[in-house]
Amino acid sequence: MAVVEGDGWAGLGPEGWRDHALIRDRLERGADPHVCGSGRPLHLAALFGTPEVVAELARRVDDVDAAEEGRPALWTAVLANRADNARVLTAAGADPWRIVRADWSPGRLSLAGPTPGLFRVPVGERGLTPAESAAATEGRRLTAALGDLDVEGTGLACVAGIDAAEAARRLGAQPREDPELDELLEDPLAHDMEESPRIVGATDVPGGCVVTQPWGSAPTMPGVQRLLSAGTVCYGLYAHPKSGAQGSVARDGVIEGWDLHPGGDPDADDSSWEVLASYLYRDNAVAYACAYVGLRPADARAVTGPPDLWLKLPRRDYYP
Repeated sequence: MAVVEGDGWAGLGPEGWRDHALIRDRLERGADPHVCGSGRPLHLAALFGTPEVVAELARRVDDVDAAEEGRPALWTAVLANRADNARVLTAAGADPWRIVRADWSPGRLSLAGPTPGLFRVPVGERGLTPAESAAATEGRRLTAALGDLDVEGTGLACVAGIDAAEAARRLGAQPREDPELDELLEDPLAHDMEESPRIVGATDVPGGCVVTQPWGSAPTMPGVQRLLSAGTVCYGLYAHPKSGAQGSVARDGVIEGWDLHPGGDPDADDSSWEVLASYLYRDNAVAYACAYVGLRPADARAVTGPPDLWLKLPRRDYYP
């Protein structure tokens, strides 16, 4: 039997972690159950694999709760809503109530998800607060309301507490209604690049408004977000075609956060609310942006259009 080279996992993609016979064969030939590149096999199995593969690796590791960047494999399974793998890890000795991010453990986080009965809650263990329970309920409603969106190349700014008309006033933008608009909207990139980047849409939603540009990042420009966020908060999102969702936060005219990753896994320094939102809106950057500022759209029209208003931004420097 040939011995594997390196850590033994070279060339294994997500599909491979679902092949129990393949994983067992690699382990028998010397694959390291603790190391896979810069990560851990058990974490990859918790995310991509079957319960059989997770059980196979859990039997072979020294510590089923060993952390990768501060996260045990059980956290990975819960975050990905892999209840099947979470059950196997718990049976193997993983601790559902160990704090991982902010004040969240895998067990407490699961109470906000689709399988709140996944773990037995010990006496005295903290459950969800009323506010967290309400956020989880709204998360289910919001993701269902927005549906499955394809927003590649779209920029938007979610603004709390103001309507589309007030957004236009703050931006000094004029309503755009002329025969050339329809032609521009059909293929904005084929038109004068001095013109199309200055056209944005604005739509009222419960809680505030959404400013959008289906073909570019204009709503996320720092100058735009500063104007929109006066006395309130604005979350900007650009669905970059190559690098994915890019987020930013402006509050009362000041850019607070830049190069954020809405819809991604929670970071080690995230607040308690940000950890919960990252779970509720995993892989759903638009829903995360809306929830961050408290917008409650009933459907996806504010994002997909047509907007309540088309606006033409005045010429000015929107970048510091």
